[in-house]
Amino acid sequence: MTVTITRQQAREFILAKQGLLGAYRFRGKEGAYAYVRQAGCIQYDPVDVCGKNAELTLQSRVRGFRKEMLSELLYQDRRLVDYADKELSIWPAEDWPYFSSYRERSRRLGESFEGIPELCEEALSYIAENGPVCSDTLPMEGEIFWHSSMHWSGNWHKKSPVARSVLEQLYTDGELVIHHKNSSRKYYDLAGKYLPAEILAAENPCRTPEEFLAWRVCRRTGAVGLLWDKNSTAFLGIPLKAEQRKEILAELTATGKVRQVAVEGIRQICFYLAEDDALMEDVIAGRVDRSPRMSFLAPLDPLLWDKSFVQALWDFRYSWEIYTPASKRLYGYYTLPILFGDRFVGRIDTVADRKNRVLTVKGLWWEPGVRETARLTAALEKTLGRFAEFNNCDSVGC
Repeated sequence: MTVTITRQQAREFILAKQGLLGAYRFRGKEGAYAYVRQAGCIQYDPVDVCGKNAELTLQSRVRGFRKEMLSELLYQDRRLVDYADKELSIWPAEDWPYFSSYRERSRRLGESFEGIPELCEEALSYIAENGPVCSDTLPMEGEIFWHSSMHWSGNWHKKSPVARSVLEQLYTDGELVIHHKNSSRKYYDLAGKYLPAEILAAENPCRTPEEFLAWRVCRRTGAVGLLWDKNSTAFLGIPLKAEQRKEILAELTATGKVRQVAVEGIRQICFYLAEDDALMEDVIAGRVDRSPRMSFLAPLDPLLWDKSFVQALWDFRYSWEIYTPASKRLYGYYTLPILFGDRFVGRIDTVADRKNRVLTVKGLWWEPGVRETARLTAALEKTLGRFAEFNNCDSVGC
């Protein structure tokens, strides 16, 4: 029998799962790592107006989060890696074995291009002797017509500089990892120097391509918390047709890995991880901590991965306008949704002036029906103060 919950309960379930409702569940660097493990992956984007997307995702959930914590987890502790998943992402290094079939596919594609294997061997020898390199410091000149296997579709060909192409090929093959980043420039080094031997040598837990698809669908469902049986941008990067999705969800349900739930007012059946049964029971029984706090969400936040689902549950429509021509923007270049309690109450456009250490608010828009109460104003001021500190700013200006 499928349980039916209200839209309000669905919202509370997702927000509690995400760590965005009630008292903070995630704290400090360990909390940042715990959240990425829970989500499976968080999306990376290099644009830094008031924090990069991955940093923004963590600051909204992790008490006391600082940007250097993510850098340490990636490039010192090596518990996280930069790699493809939902586009370019950051995910736990322990998941490395699951993507072995993807790396094998990348190697086969690379070998099919004349000259690439020899160039890769040359690059590996140079890096082994000289250490981390970027595309400007690897001594290879010229351009080649090359297939980027970094794209899951496998259909993107381009003409690009030899050094960059070879580094991307070796990175996608799993021979290299990102050693560090200088702004958006990536420096690469040998994976064997940084990832544990037991992880590099581990067998793929997924024995077939179908098992890998099911694992990814399950992981994305847990990342959002609750997803419907519908074509969803939350599955971006997974080569998944409608019939496959239905079959996978049916199999995951039959094996007890996910549960079905109906949400009032939504026609499609929704799914959540069986490991969240206790949370669902608490939501239905009214035992969830509903104490509100305010958060500014990242444009590519896991909560926003399926914007149609967000609109269906919250009646909130959000579009990231960074690629929208200025004359056609409704809000701002890097506008962030504002979550307060279990509601989306508005949007804010901020810019961090790091030279003068001022966080400038360029625009603030409340949602229709939101009253500017003393409580809301106090929450906004407190959240802006934390956000300024997160961006290494001493004050907030307009």
